[in-house]
Amino acid sequence: MTTTHDALRAANLAFAVRYPGESGTRQPVHTVYGGAQLFRPDAARRLGDVALRALDEYAPDATVLGDALGIANHPALATIYDRVRSKLLREPVEDFRVDFEDGYGNRPDAEEDRHARAVAESLAAGMRDGTLPPFVGVRIKPLNEELRARATRTLEILVTDVVRQAGRLPEQFVVTVPKIVIIEQVEHIVAELERLETVLLLPAGTLRFEIMVETPQIVLGSDGRSLLPRIPDVSGGRLVGAHFGTYDYTAGVNITAAHQHMRHSACDYAKHVMQVAFAGTGVWLSDGSTTVMPVAIHRGDGLTAAQIAANRASVHGAWKRHFDDVTHSLVGGFYQGWDLHPAQLVTRYAALYAFFLDGIDAAAARLSNFVGKAAQATLVGDVFDDAATGQGLLNFFLRGVNSGAITEADAVAMTGLAVEELRGRSFMTILRNRGMRDGHQGAGEVRG
Repeated sequence: MTTTHDALRAANLAFAVRYPGESGTRQPVHTVYGGAQLFRPDAARRLGDVALRALDEYAPDATVLGDALGIANHPALATIYDRVRSKLLREPVEDFRVDFEDGYGNRPDAEEDRHARAVAESLAAGMRDGTLPPFVGVRIKPLNEELRARATRTLEILVTDVVRQAGRLPEQFVVTVPKIVIIEQVEHIVAELERLETVLLLPAGTLRFEIMVETPQIVLGSDGRSLLPRIPDVSGGRLVGAHFGTYDYTAGVNITAAHQHMRHSACDYAKHVMQVAFAGTGVWLSDGSTTVMPVAIHRGDGLTAAQIAANRASVHGAWKRHFDDVTHSLVGGFYQGWDLHPAQLVTRYAALYAFFLDGIDAAAARLSNFVGKAAQATLVGDVFDDAATGQGLLNFFLRGVNSGAITEADAVAMTGLAVEELRGRSFMTILRNRGMRDGHQGAGEVRG
């Protein structure tokens, strides 16, 4: 007979498998979506060049950018500006999704076949020339009855042609599956990915996917349960991320177009369900997009002073909206989001860097003090720290380094941690390795 100790051990081990925690690998800070008909091997660099021109024209220095975004008094404004420009020069796009869905539309089958092959050729060329961003993938059409055959065919053509031309897929390649409403759609994409690996002789697990959370039914199904926690169980370990679709979701719960935006309370509810469903699983979460584009309203040569001013006001207004949306996502624990226009790259990185650099000194002091106290619960000023808070502080620096807001050298110097401790990503491991023993002055214990 199995003892209660054996049963508990088995349950604990099963829990650890189901909730392995974050992998520690780099998560992109955004995903840029673009129609498949427009994709080229150097798309990332082209987008970066447009972003740089927008920065030069509408925020030629830190002061102008700070005024536009409402961060004129940020103590690290000059650093933010310099790092935004450096990022746009060095790596403007972290993740690009070639879109065969909303950004592409419904076209004749022969035309979509041609575009799928053209995208495959561009991906292969980008791999050869080193012009692809670090993360890249494709969004197929929904797997409903009307479009599932088309979605599957596009995926097969594209993946097959890339492998035949390049001998492999791009690093960090992912398939985005939109508008999921039933678990069978997830099971279908898993089966298709397995089949393609077998046919193309790819190593098992090469093809991975992410889901779009953009329907009410995926958040709460007809049986009164959320579909989200069930998805990792049928994904065969292939599920990489879950991306929130702001506008399809808000439309699906009957919010009128004028009030469909990223900071709506309905969006916050759905995103919190996502966080609870995927907490500890290692599945990356991404927020949606801002649809107010930072573009000039007057074009052409010979613009009047009033028209030039109107253009600047238009771009600055859209930048502020995007900056505030990204900041709202970051405060809510979503460290990735969608970008739809190259000029949004300016405010994507500005918001990230402002967010992390704003609290860096206080976070460093708290983390350094807490580690120095060697797992004793401590009171720093009027803020109580325990082990969970310690991990949260460590995560702040890990996310900051991931985003490019903080350098690894800065994080090490400010916190007093060793590089290996920072890269280890575990606060409790840091404490144990610094001489603490299990059961001795636990991190949640306060000595009288």
